[in-house]
Amino acid sequence: MRLASLLLTLSLFSAAICFAENSDQEHQALADYLQQSLHNADSFEDQYDAQVWLMTMQKPLGRYIESPEERLELLKMIHSEATRADVPPDLVLALIEIESHFKRFAISRVGAQGMMQVMPFWKNEIGRPEDNLTDVATNLRYGCTILKFYIDREKGRLAPALARYNGSYGRRVYSDKVLRIWDKHWYGPPF
Repeated sequence: MRLASLLLTLSLFSAAICFAENSDQEHQALADYLQQSLHNADSFEDQYDAQVWLMTMQKPLGRYIESPEERLELLKMIHSEATRADVPPDLVLALIEIESHFKRFAISRVGAQGMMQVMPFWKNEIGRPEDNLTDVATNLRYGCTILKFYIDREKGRLAPALARYNGSYGRRVYSDKVLRIWDKHWYGPPF
């Protein structure tokens, strides 16, 4: 119990330091980037590619979502938002597995919400306080856009981008966990 309390305190302290390290300029740049991304886009260009990807991802998602119909609908949404943001959809699946285990109503100890564990302050930052982060489509839009912003900021280096996404920049534990799960459960055909 003492170790868990200490780890929680260190984690919160680290997140606060990491947040403080982010300049106001970076913070505003991400808010602007999120706001610009609030338009839909189609994701699959080829029907065969769609079928291959969706069928490949069905099985690992079955550990978390029993209904094949729900799995298919969620996979389409994830693929659409990830493709719109230009991030690998299967990487997004790995991130969601680590962040929330595909629980729509997940809320972290620090208040991050939804499948991709998005911090609620982003709603105000982009002028959309009415957005519901437990709405799957909204959560995916925010999460994929934030992830893309950090991947671009890190010039494609996934480990530091994932650490920034998680608020653990400078440490590899979270990034390594996501990348390991991506390779083990989700790495599929190219998007």
